[in-house]
Amino acid sequence: MPSGMLQGLAHRYEAPVQYRLKLDDTEIPLNDWIGETLHIQFTGEIRCVHCSRKIKKTYNSGYCYPCFTELAENDLCIVKPHECHFDQGTCRDPEFAQTYCMVPHYVYLAVSSGLKVGLTRKGNQMKRWTDQGAMQAIPLAELPTRKLAGELEFELSKHVMDKTDWRKMLKGQVDEIDLLRSRQEILAHVPEAFRPYLLDDEEVHEFAYPQLQSPEKIKTYDLAKAPLITDRLIGIKGNYLIFEGAVLNVKKFSGYKVNIDIAAPVPAEEAEDQLVF
Repeated sequence: MPSGMLQGLAHRYEAPVQYRLKLDDTEIPLNDWIGETLHIQFTGEIRCVHCSRKIKKTYNSGYCYPCFTELAENDLCIVKPHECHFDQGTCRDPEFAQTYCMVPHYVYLAVSSGLKVGLTRKGNQMKRWTDQGAMQAIPLAELPTRKLAGELEFELSKHVMDKTDWRKMLKGQVDEIDLLRSRQEILAHVPEAFRPYLLDDEEVHEFAYPQLQSPEKIKTYDLAKAPLITDRLIGIKGNYLIFEGAVLNVKKFSGYKVNIDIAAPVPAEEAEDQLVF
């Protein structure tokens, strides 16, 4: 039975997307498990994904409180890039900023549930789009820093959503949107200062996800409250394992140590004994 600390989902960008569950240094191929009943047991142990400190709860999907308050990747400017304060000399980690923020970023349009605008580091776009469960995506502009990309995203968010409705995304309730037409319409709202960064590329990237069916109602599993999951896996999309009974946000429980395996089938004679008339 594979066991280890949840580290999230890894992807290979095929049709459909190929998922692997990251447990410590091990990656488990998940697509072949779709249709199987999985047994996931939270052992009660939680460790910070950065410093490995044993903790009772996590902050920002896997961090202990000190790492949450001290690491640059947990600063508010990560979710609000237009509020980057690197130029004020108050960045938590200038080396981190040089590696991840002072580098080219895309501002893009994507369709996960409805049309949204977002940003991502250049070279990271496929992972970003897949993490969001995007069905389609197209880069709109390439900017030299995360802050500039955040400023453009902030301006465009006045005209188009910058959030995904994750419940609609998981249900497969995706608005029918002509992404190229939407791109042309949103270009009219790009401030003049950002027009030199616009891209001519009109390639629409499309994604398919491994799903047997979409859930009718969205319920969520919480390993902290109910440490045992035994349910049939019917799909994977974004950061979610989709089961018949509920969904599990793998990223939310990063740092949780779990045992995971395909549940053994119940022998016919035992199944008969469990019947209730």
